[in-house]
Amino acid sequence: MQQTTNSILMIRPVSFRMNEQTAVNNYYQEDLSIKNAEINEKAQLEFDDYVDKLKSFGINVIVISDTLENDTPDSIFPNNWISFHENGTIAIYPMFAENRRLERREDVLDTLEKNGFLIENVIDYTSAEEQNVFLEGTGSMILDRQNQKAYCALSPRADEELFIEFCEDFEYTPVIFTANQTVNGTREAIYHTNVMMCVAETFAVICLSSIDDKKERKQVLKSLKEDKKDIIDISEEQVTNFAGNMLQVQGSNNERFLIMSQAAYDSLTKDQINRIEKHCKIISSSLSTIETCGGGSARCMMAEVFLPKQ
Repeated sequence: MQQTTNSILMIRPVSFRMNEQTAVNNYYQEDLSIKNAEINEKAQLEFDDYVDKLKSFGINVIVISDTLENDTPDSIFPNNWISFHENGTIAIYPMFAENRRLERREDVLDTLEKNGFLIENVIDYTSAEEQNVFLEGTGSMILDRQNQKAYCALSPRADEELFIEFCEDFEYTPVIFTANQTVNGTREAIYHTNVMMCVAETFAVICLSSIDDKKERKQVLKSLKEDKKDIIDISEEQVTNFAGNMLQVQGSNNERFLIMSQAAYDSLTKDQINRIEKHCKIISSSLSTIETCGGGSARCMMAEVFLPKQ
């Protein structure tokens, strides 16, 4: 099993704005006092620059445009509703916000097949929405595909039982914990695991101080150390700058890159950057509008395609 892929699916926004339905438990979102059309235009510019940058390093980016058919302000974050696996299986996930459920599109699968990928099987977890149970894809779970482990910080968007069901279906060992952040003086669950943690081939970036339970923190550390990961610890303040929201991908000639936003990069210390660069090069891109209004960053915008070729 590979941990990194050269192929990334990205959805270009057409009506991006702050999503009021996700803001209830995504504490990273802020409302910009400019018109939605202007917000969308800025987000499109950031998106296009980001895609161009990824392509310039030989990363295969499959861009599909969102449609105006439905109100889908968060469609730019496809990794929450779909994941792609090496055995030709895809998983479709139940989403917390009702307007995010409209992001799931059949034609995305058709486009991937037209791009030569093979889809053998679909596992659909979306009926869990009827019970108000959610698991938002590789936002809620960090997959260590090489070591067949899945890390999940439980939250209103990451249900423990459904996560365990996913792990059984895809043969992952579950590593379960709670990650918190301080919001107005109280500890609240971080909405997505991929905000505070990134697992690459030979290292992991993680905000250990967000795992308040010492036993759980020890368990997560033990699991990462078993797999000989170099552990790069980040602070809660760095998490608010999306320094946990990173993804390792392959460029041309199988070169490895760690992708992050400019805000994430700027929040890192020299020592943290040096430690990452011992493993791979860094690519960063400015995503300030997307981060401010969407409450998500570089990692959330990429759905990794691990499907076999036809």
